[in-house]
Amino acid sequence: MVPSCFGGAFVTTTATAPRPRLLRLALRLDAVASGALGLLALAAAPLLDALLGVPSALLYPVGAGLLDWAAGLELAAARPAVSRAVVRSVIALNALWVAASAAAALTGWLPLTALGTAFVAAQAVAVAGLADLQLVGLRRI
Repeated sequence: MVPSCFGGAFVTTTATAPRPRLLRLALRLDAVASGALGLLALAAAPLLDALLGVPSALLYPVGAGLLDWAAGLELAAARPAVSRAVVRSVIALNALWVAASAAAALTGWLPLTALGTAFVAAQAVAVAGLADLQLVGLRRI
């Protein structure tokens, strides 16, 4: 509570911290996108193996990991106070995902098809965009 003087009378106002709406939105968008990609990887691994060139043996654990990641993101977004440390970790891990995706697309580490290379690049750009949005949201709080 912060007392202030208005027209000769004291009025008590409540100082409030900025609400992290953008940050919560960015975390939830990341959760939805990660969860959708995780479900796709698990449900269509053999088809994606043939279309994209990403081995099913990699798609299954990545899909399961993405579902766990999505759940963690949703939990972080739903907390009464968004943890800055958690968000910094999310941003760092998203940056690592982007770097690993770029390496996979550019080095031939995976036997990607042309469609697979385009898909890996597109999802890396999307993750980079989400990380940037999370960083902007973090700076606002």
